[in-house]
Amino acid sequence: MTGPINELEQRIIDSMPAIERWFRLEWMEHTPPFYSSVDIRNSGFKLAPVDTNLFPGNWNNLTDQMLPLAVQATMAAIEKICPEARNLLIIPENHNRNPSYLMNLAQLQRIFKMAGLNARLGSISPDIKKPTELKLPNGETVLLEPVIRTKRRIGLKYFDPCTILLNNDLSAGAPGILEELYEQYLLPPLHAGWSVRRKSRHFQSYEEVAKRFGKLLGIDHWLINPLFAKVEQLDFNEGTGLDNLATQVDALLTKVRRKYKEYGIKEKPFAIVKADNGTYGMGVMTVRDAKELDDLTKKARNKMGIIKDGLSVQDFIIQEGVQTSERMNDAVAEPVVYTLDRYVVGGFYRMHPERGIDENLNAPGSSYVPLAFAHSTHMPQPGMHPGASAPNRFYMYGVIARLAMLAASYELEATNPDAEVYD
Repeated sequence: MTGPINELEQRIIDSMPAIERWFRLEWMEHTPPFYSSVDIRNSGFKLAPVDTNLFPGNWNNLTDQMLPLAVQATMAAIEKICPEARNLLIIPENHNRNPSYLMNLAQLQRIFKMAGLNARLGSISPDIKKPTELKLPNGETVLLEPVIRTKRRIGLKYFDPCTILLNNDLSAGAPGILEELYEQYLLPPLHAGWSVRRKSRHFQSYEEVAKRFGKLLGIDHWLINPLFAKVEQLDFNEGTGLDNLATQVDALLTKVRRKYKEYGIKEKPFAIVKADNGTYGMGVMTVRDAKELDDLTKKARNKMGIIKDGLSVQDFIIQEGVQTSERMNDAVAEPVVYTLDRYVVGGFYRMHPERGIDENLNAPGSSYVPLAFAHSTHMPQPGMHPGASAPNRFYMYGVIARLAMLAASYELEATNPDAEVYD
């Protein structure tokens, strides 16, 4: 790859000591999310996160070579949270029996076991009334057990955990069984769930982080920050609010065109409209011209109005589209970086043979190719020609992922209902 991205890579590699010190000081002031995964797009002229997941699945797509990093990061995190911890309870998604998701749970259990914890799976689904063994594609099994609530704690029969790890994004809201757990650590906290969390809030925090980081490096923060706008009270099914959406899309595309002109970029800008809350790649569409919104089919409108768990949605974020110039096995691809505590622990390429460079890849039909992160993100190669070194490229991806993780930390502090307020 050539162009601005190589200049950015060179600047990041040259500034490595300053960058690592900057992160170190930030983590003295802010608590990183327990774990996250960050979808990153590299367009060749811009490198930016487009989604930050605080309840990451797909841990099974990390290679065995990455596990030692994940185990060490887990140990560091647990030492800070509950050093005497013996038992950890993982709360999975309620209705997800997808084999890949179950493999993800088995991998999480493996990581915690190697970090010295008894990790078991406790389901809060009303369907799980007794211990239920589920078979995995590799012949192994996972055991889902019903969660038991006492006055101030949750656990399993004969299993009392110190820490509860949510691998359930609480799209439908925080269930009562998880509220008022004053004697146990709940990670991530309830307000990280999609019933409270908003992508627009996250990218507002990310913009703040990107501006400060841009100043540190002496770069235009637009090179690492996707522009965005927020639209509320929009009903795709009824068609109400679509005029406002078109106006906002047009305004955002105008801003992007201005930046493209400034940098001599010949590509056609586009915007991504997506539900302000929610995940699973639902409620997402690519818009290249605001006029396209006039011609939406009924099917397209229905798809935009519903997200995970059949919930209807009325608040949307319009995000500057960042095309991807990455390809794997002739398919369009994007890197996904995984973090635990404040550390990058691995990642993979998500690829989709039927999607274009300006479309959402988190959709049915996507597949995964592991990244060689284990040896790369912490071992850049200064002096290498920009664009020629995979470790340098992956180090840069790791830096962007950590900026998104820091933004998530700011975001969770701002939305914490129990935050202490000082007048």
